[in-house]
Amino acid sequence: MARSGTAKGIVGSFPQLCPRGLSRDQSAAYVGVGVTKFNEMVEDGRMPPPKHVDGRVIWDRYLLDQSFEQLDTDDTDDTTKARLAWEDRLKD
Repeated sequence: MARSGTAKGIVGSFPQLCPRGLSRDQSAAYVGVGVTKFNEMVEDGRMPPPKHVDGRVIWDRYLLDQSFEQLDTDDTDDTTKARLAWEDRLKD
């Protein structure tokens, strides 16, 4: 049986292989958000810009990892923070 030299053939030979370049949909899923939120995060700099390869728009999985690690672990909005602060004061 002839072995295919295409990327599909290579990935098929190594099912555990995770591609380094991800589409917008894959990138959003990879970091655990929807595409609209991912676009917002790219626009505001929380996620990296894409690379362009022959008309394709792809994100580097390693850069996604680095950006994800930099995200604030406290994603509580200001309104919620203010409400929690008042609730804490009322407990005293």
